[in-house]
Amino acid sequence: MADVYYFISDLHVGGDEQLQQVDFLDELLAFLEDLEHSDEDAELIINGDAFGLWEFTEVEGPAKFDALLDRYPELFEQLEVTGREIPITLIPGNHDYELAAYPEYVERLAEYNVTLEQEVSIERTVGDSVVHVEHGMQEDPNNRIPDFGNPYANPPGYFVNRQITSRAGQLSGRGKYNWLKDIQAVTPMTEIPDWLISNYFYREMSSWLRFSVVPFLLLFNVGLLYVAIFALDWFDVWSLPLTLVEELLGFFGPAGQLVELVLAGNLVIIVLLLAISIPLAVFVWDARKTLRRFGLVRSPTDREPVEKYLDRARDVFASEPRVAVYVYGHTHRPSATEVDGRLVINTGTWLKRLHRVDPLLGVLPPVYYASYQLNYFRLSAADDGDVLVEYEIIEKPDPDDETWLQQLLTRSLRRQRELPDKTVVNRPRERGSQLDESEVTE
Repeated sequence: MADVYYFISDLHVGGDEQLQQVDFLDELLAFLEDLEHSDEDAELIINGDAFGLWEFTEVEGPAKFDALLDRYPELFEQLEVTGREIPITLIPGNHDYELAAYPEYVERLAEYNVTLEQEVSIERTVGDSVVHVEHGMQEDPNNRIPDFGNPYANPPGYFVNRQITSRAGQLSGRGKYNWLKDIQAVTPMTEIPDWLISNYFYREMSSWLRFSVVPFLLLFNVGLLYVAIFALDWFDVWSLPLTLVEELLGFFGPAGQLVELVLAGNLVIIVLLLAISIPLAVFVWDARKTLRRFGLVRSPTDREPVEKYLDRARDVFASEPRVAVYVYGHTHRPSATEVDGRLVINTGTWLKRLHRVDPLLGVLPPVYYASYQLNYFRLSAADDGDVLVEYEIIEKPDPDDETWLQQLLTRSLRRQRELPDKTVVNRPRERGSQLDESEVTE
C-alpha cells in the first residue's frame, strides 16, 4: 500500500469525430508528469470513465484501444513513464465499461504501466482507516450494469450514448458553432432538452429571425401587464392605467410607438395563447408524462440524485466499520459531504462544466455558461491514523465562448471555490466527532 493516493475520474477521453477533442490534454499530461517527478510513495487511482469507449461506433471491442493509441500517443507515452515511478490503477465506469468485459484490456493497459482492476469497487488503507472506491454507475438506474463483466449487459445509457452522444460528435462540426459535442457535459440528462433549445436559439437560429423575436420575448412579461390594463379598459372597469401608458409611450415619439407595436403584438399572442391554453395544457401534461417515462424529466416526487449515492455510502459504512471515506464519481459534480461522521467524496470531471443561468427579463431560453474545474483529491495519513483529504484545482481558463447576446441578457457568472482545501477524517475508533473540517457541497 502507498502512503498517498491521488484520485481523478470522468476524463471521457475518446469518441467519434468531434468527441476526439480533449480540451484538457496539456493539463492532464502536466499532472501526470508532476506525479512522475514526485518523491512520494503515491498511487494514482482513476475511478471510472477514463475513456469514452461507448462513444466509439465505428470500431468494436478491444479494437477501440488501438483507436485510442492512434489518437492520443502522447497520453499513453506519459502514462507509461509515470507508471514506472508510481502505480496507476484504473477501474471501469459506465462509459468505459468494456474495460471490465474483455481480458485483453488488462494486458494492453499493463504495457503502459496501468493496472486495470475489473471490479465494481476497490479499497485502500490510509492510516488506520479504509477508503472505499467506486465509480457510482450502479446507483444510476439508467447506467447500472445488470451483469458486471458481461460484454452484452449494457444499460439504457449505453444505447442513449450510441444514438445521441456519438451522433452529436459526428454532427457537431456542421453547426455554425462547434457546440453539439458538449452534450456529454450536460448533467443531469434532464437538462438536455433545454440545452438544445438554448443553443438553437442563440447559435443556430437565423440572425434575422432571432433579432425579430427577441423584443417580443423580452417584453412578454410586460405584455402580460399590458393585457391586464387593456382588459380593464375594454370592460370599462378602469381606463386611467391605459391612458397613462399611452401618454407615456407617446412622450418617447417613434421609439414609444415601436414599443406600443411590440406590446400590441404580445397582446395578440397572449390572447391566442389564452384561447388555446386548455388544450395546450393537456398536451404539455401528456408530453411531460411521456418524457418522465423515458427518464428525460424528473417527477416532482423524485429524490435528489445525490441522495442515492449518499445512501450507498451509508450502506458501505454500516457493513465495513473501518471505512472512513467513500469515493465515487459519475455525476461530474465534485463534492465533499459529511455522512454519519465520515466523508463522501465525488471526484468530479475534467470535462467542461455547464452552469444554467436564466435571463433577467422575458421568456428567453436559459444560457449555459461553460467552465473548467480540473480537480483531484489527495488522501494521506494524518496524525494518529486519521485521514487527511486535500482538494486541489488545476487552473485552466474558462472557454468564454458565449455570444454577446447571451452575456447581455444574463447576469455575469461568479465562480466560487466550492470545497475546503483540507478535511481531516478521524480514525474509525473515534466516531463521536468524526470530521475536524468539512462542508456539505453539491
